[in-house]
Order: sequence, then C-alpha cells, then structure tokens
Amino acid sequence: MSAALHFHDQRRTEAGLSLRDEVLAGFADTPKHVAPKFFYDRRGSELFDSICRQPEYYPTRTEELILRRAANDIAEIAGADASLVELGSGASRKVRLLLEALHPPRYLGIDISEEFLRRSTELLATDYPWLEVHAACADFSQPMRLPEDFDGRHPLAFFPGSSIGNFDPDEAQAFLGNLHGLLAEDGGLLIGVDLRKDRRTLEAAYNDRAGVTAAFNLNLLERIRRELDSDIEPDSFSHRAFYNEAASRIEMHLVSRRTQEVRVEGERFRFAEGESLHTENSYKYSVDGFRDLARGAGFRPLALWTDPQGLFSVHYLQRE
Repeated sequence: MSAALHFHDQRRTEAGLSLRDEVLAGFADTPKHVAPKFFYDRRGSELFDSICRQPEYYPTRTEELILRRAANDIAEIAGADASLVELGSGASRKVRLLLEALHPPRYLGIDISEEFLRRSTELLATDYPWLEVHAACADFSQPMRLPEDFDGRHPLAFFPGSSIGNFDPDEAQAFLGNLHGLLAEDGGLLIGVDLRKDRRTLEAAYNDRAGVTAAFNLNLLERIRRELDSDIEPDSFSHRAFYNEAASRIEMHLVSRRTQEVRVEGERFRFAEGESLHTENSYKYSVDGFRDLARGAGFRPLALWTDPQGLFSVHYLQRE
C-alpha cells in the first residue's frame, strides 16, 4: 500500500455484504435475484471499465462531456475548501476533472471491491501528490459514516455513472436519505442521472456488439463459483437486457438455457429452461422526477447540467 494512501476498512461494522447470504436468499426467492453490487469483484470492475468504453454505452462519455463543460461552475458552487467524497471509487477522467477544477484539500474514495479500490486510489495519490487521499472499503448502499478526518470538512459527495438507477425509486430515496445524514449541514451532492429516451438507444447500451456487458453479467456466476461452494455453470446461462417501459427501467437477467439444478453451499436450487435470475435494474428519470425524489430526501436542487441531446443529466443538490 502506498504511504500516501489512508485506508479505512468499514466492512466489519456494516451489514449486507455477504455474497453467500445474498445468493442463498435470492436463489430461494420467486423470481430469483442477486443484488448488482456483487458484480464488482476485481474482474467485474475491470469489465465495467471496458463497458464504459464501448461505442453503444453513451452514459460515461456523455457524463464526462457534461462535467468537462461544467467543472468550473461546480467548483464555484462547492467552494474552495470542499473535500471530495466519491461513491464508487475510480481513477477515471470524470473524478480527475473535478480534482483539477476544485483542487480539494482531501479526497475519499468509497467502494465495495477492496482490490479495485486500493489500485484506483493509489493511482490518484501518485498522480496528485498535493492531494490527501483516503480510501474506505464499504458498502455505500448501507448507512455509513465518514472517517474522522472528514468531520466538519465541508464535503462534496460525487456519485457518477447514474448508479442511483440501480435502486428502485423508494430505495433511491432511502439511499439519498442516508447520504443526507452522511453529509455536513452545508454539504453538497453532485450526482449523475440517466434520462428517459427511446428504447433502441437504451437497449443497445446494455447489449453491446462486443459482448462485454454479457461477460460482465455472466461474471457474477463466475464469482459465485469461485468464492462459494457451488457447481453453477456460467455457460448454461445467457445474458438478457431489455427496457421495461412501464417501470422506466432497463432490466438485466441471466436466463437458464436448460432445466437444471445447481448447488450452492450445500443447498440445491432448480432453474427451469428460460427461467431468469434478475441481476440489475437501471431506472431512467425525467429531470423533474429526479428533483422531486431528491427533495423528498431533504436535498434542495441548486444546479443542473445536461448534454445537447438530452441523454444524461448532472445535478448539484444542497443538503437542507
């Protein structure tokens, strides 16, 4: 570990991190499901980085374009002494745009995948020697606390990538409520939110021609096989992603290619041919719809930036 990196392990004080418990409960439920946070082991994080570079996947490059254009405005709103807290840590160009515009005194990256977290934050510590870099290995979908170094330090939380869409609207409001409690009274939240658009654009983004999203989805089964006592065969499932217009969300599933029985930790689960394991939702919002959600969690919308095509939005919210 780099001497410049301050590492905080918050996993032992939190609930909700057990892959074993999640799989046993989700496989026994109807319909079967596993939470998308378990995509992100080392291989899953690498595959997601590759997804972000696919031509069909507009959210990453569009959000980056918005942030590049808005970075100075964001810095002015946040203020000169704002500490930056990134939920879902990365060494990507998006957070670098903010670091270079805000020039914050300290940065905290939070992620569930320790190996990926250490690698990404150590890279930031190397590339920005003037920056005090912290890393917290934690499940930010659960209530958590900031390290003592950030107490009363005017934090700006950064939640990019429209990851808020992985929660259903009630869960999203509860998550925003957790962030409200995490931030100081004058704290801000900069958040990327994917917008509603035509089905063709949405479905193409989650079914790239190179098959990277399919590999990312199937890696969840590879992880179960690696980390748990299981005979599950990833090749006996196929990737499926589609837009559920009534719910305004993309759904990702792993569909059983045949009738089969799989063993996990001594328990057996039957999959019928065509039965799916629901692995992710990605909700899409209107600008007004998301602002109403944020207000319900105690935030006041301060600023909004979108791209010319109206594909994506970045919101600056103030804690009230």
